[in-house]
Amino acid sequence: MQLQEVEASLNSAGGRVRAVDRVSFTIRRGETFALLGESGCGKSMTALTIMGLLPRPAGRLTGGRILLDGEDLAGYSEQQMRRVRGNRIAMIFQEPMTSLNPVLSVGAQIGEVLREHKGLRGTAAQARIVELLDAVGIPDPERRSHEYPHQLSGGMKQRVMIAIALAGDPDLLIADEPTTALDVTIQAQVLDLMKDIQAKTGMAIMLITHDLGIVADMADHVAVMYAGQIVERRARDDFYARPLHPYSQKLFRALPSLDKRQGTLEVIPGNVPPLTMRFDHCRFAERCDQARDDCRVREPAWVTLEADEGVRCVLYDRRSGLAAPADQGTQPDIVKQPAALSEPGPGLLRVEDLRVHFPILRGVLRRQVGAVRAVDGVSLEIRRGQTLALVGESGCGKTTAGKGILQLLRRHTGGRVLFDGTNLCDLKESALRSLRSQFQIIFQDPYSSMNPRMRIRDIIEEGMLAQGIGGNARERQQRVDELMRQVGLAPEMKDRYPHEFSGGQRQRICIARALAVEPRLIICDEPTSALDVSVQAQILNLLRRLQQELGLAYLFITHDLSVVSYLAHEVAVMYLGRIVEQGPVEAVLSQPRHPYTRALLSAVPEPDPARQRPVIRLQGDLPSPSHPPQGCHFHPRCPEVMAVCREQYPPAQRNGHMTRCHLYSAD
Repeated sequence: MQLQEVEASLNSAGGRVRAVDRVSFTIRRGETFALLGESGCGKSMTALTIMGLLPRPAGRLTGGRILLDGEDLAGYSEQQMRRVRGNRIAMIFQEPMTSLNPVLSVGAQIGEVLREHKGLRGTAAQARIVELLDAVGIPDPERRSHEYPHQLSGGMKQRVMIAIALAGDPDLLIADEPTTALDVTIQAQVLDLMKDIQAKTGMAIMLITHDLGIVADMADHVAVMYAGQIVERRARDDFYARPLHPYSQKLFRALPSLDKRQGTLEVIPGNVPPLTMRFDHCRFAERCDQARDDCRVREPAWVTLEADEGVRCVLYDRRSGLAAPADQGTQPDIVKQPAALSEPGPGLLRVEDLRVHFPILRGVLRRQVGAVRAVDGVSLEIRRGQTLALVGESGCGKTTAGKGILQLLRRHTGGRVLFDGTNLCDLKESALRSLRSQFQIIFQDPYSSMNPRMRIRDIIEEGMLAQGIGGNARERQQRVDELMRQVGLAPEMKDRYPHEFSGGQRQRICIARALAVEPRLIICDEPTSALDVSVQAQILNLLRRLQQELGLAYLFITHDLSVVSYLAHEVAVMYLGRIVEQGPVEAVLSQPRHPYTRALLSAVPEPDPARQRPVIRLQGDLPSPSHPPQGCHFHPRCPEVMAVCREQYPPAQRNGHMTRCHLYSAD
């Protein structure tokens, strides 16, 4: 596949959107080509242009050539493209639940491709469906082929998407953020699956992502995209050894890690410029700290370094009369101001044997026949000014534990939740409501957690009105202005609606809403999982600064261990409703003791090809919390299982930090 000066645009109310602007690259058979960049840079639009799926009638291909084995797809009619899509070129979309048809079984959806492109029907098609599901690692493929998308886990749905894509034996597989919504263990399985299939079939992969760790693990060549253009194209090892474009360098410096705990993460100020603009200068100039006068008066030319490598920057263009900047590497000094983690204060929250069990009701009389043990005996403690990270796979009970602590699931909750000495579980609703201002929550998806019909001023003020705090109307609006400045937003924005903000700005609004009632504890439920690395750095810096200024305590629920290593004081690893390892971040991440913790850490891709670790592969999926395995809950998937693991649950061992594992019972 080769793109030569491809241009695509969309007509909008704000003018013509130049989503893809003179994009050129080559993807060779059997290699993985990664397209990297922030949201809004044009990565997905490039993929849709290749597939001929630009939204009609607004979108159109306006220039360039798209060559597949020498054939120019740019001149193909829609009827001709239908024979290419799903056959020679296939695509895995970012969100499998919205890409799969909820009213068709997964087998029927794979069968559509087989019928359309391979002419298979009946028993031959069913046999191929089972074969494809088996190839992508779906257990019991015969039975699963008759199930519907809602009956499958997130990892399984993504595997079904891969099976659909592979049904036509494509020459090129386009994977658009295929692991964004997946936790690290499922992500590792999906990436390994793609690599194995590529090795067997020789297909090319175009991987769209903003995760530098995944690129380091998967890619042969990398292209960095910004504002509709390719600004750097390099071989993977060259790119990671020395990124050239200032934008690429800033992406590396924004990554959170253990060795950056004592400083602030570098952020990229501002946002990607609107693609309705007519650019007559460098598109990154307004956000670049290396910008010169030359950058603001002319658009930089493409500077070819080798046959298929280059950079679009005046710093490397001899015609500018400027010398190329010194090698800045991928890990420069990022400490811009003292921002070390503050020392935690006295105890604030103590959770003792927290249980959240949901009854399973059957029959006409709705009798209870069992229970889903979502949280099954969790104990933890958070001090003032401390961040405790709660990590684990999707479905292990992290979010439910957070809701149980906040007493949002009171009917199903047991144990004790002591907030500043007061047991929240014993309080009546009226007494609990008066205390709710002291503990708040920031949700994973900021857009769905705000009323789209309310202005930002009303969203932030709502909690103050409910709690009867903040004074009169004028004083509350002054408080709204102060909060917006505190989270880095201009008060003039308060009359806008949620849809008028970017993802990072919406998350800042949610933080301002949480701060409005002056809480002492904030539960952060995956607040950065859907954000680009640059926006994530802004939110992490903000959370740390607010903690230092206000003495806030955080329960940070996440599956991103790089975020944990940067922000948290302590980490608790959760599996099937229970804590299996807990201790200081440095101890747990540098010397993990539980086999599950070691598997989680091994599955995190390193943003450096030279530091990739062998992945400890966990067999199967997380068991159902309604039927947890006898003995240690982890033993069916544990690579170090012993006979005693199948018989009894391990007690807590405290050698350095707490671990529940029979491997250390002799200690």
